[in-house]
Amino acid sequence: MEQLAVMTEERGSAGLVESCQRGDREAFRLLFEGYKDKVYSVALYFFGGDEALASDVTQQVFLKLFTRIGQFRHQSEFSTWLYRLTTNACIDEQRKRKRFEPAGDAESALLPRARGSAEEKVARHEVRDELQSAIAALKPKLRIAILLKYFEELSYAEIADALGCSQGTVASRINRGHKVLARRLGHLRGSMFGGE
Repeated sequence: MEQLAVMTEERGSAGLVESCQRGDREAFRLLFEGYKDKVYSVALYFFGGDEALASDVTQQVFLKLFTRIGQFRHQSEFSTWLYRLTTNACIDEQRKRKRFEPAGDAESALLPRARGSAEEKVARHEVRDELQSAIAALKPKLRIAILLKYFEELSYAEIADALGCSQGTVASRINRGHKVLARRLGHLRGSMFGGE
């Protein structure tokens, strides 16, 4: 799968997008295969590890992509446009759910699983849960900026394009997100790095 994503990037998503715009279903399949994991990852972290919801949002994004591919004008990178679709889908879904459901605790694995003693695994699990909860509790605009920066490793310029705002706004949102996370997670500093 990673090779396909690299191949898609190297081949140029611009060519694939143009083929999709001409109705080439194989090109759309290649585009889907090349980007589905990135879209799913953003949705998964945005919704605090809810795999079913992340899958639903990923499907929504690619349905929108399939019906709106003709609207892409190649004025930015395709991935930037796709992140914008993903961000909007996540925020729209969250708004929908807030109207109908009370907020709940999400359970997720944001940190990689590590080997070690049972005590270390329990400690990592607790840290992972607190980190996930802290990220999930961020306001959506702060959360998506943090996710695109640290989980998708986008530059400030790419995030600004994806979110439709200035780089200064991105920097401000990331800075505010850092401050909120530092307040909520400050007590974990020693346990995250093995200190006591």
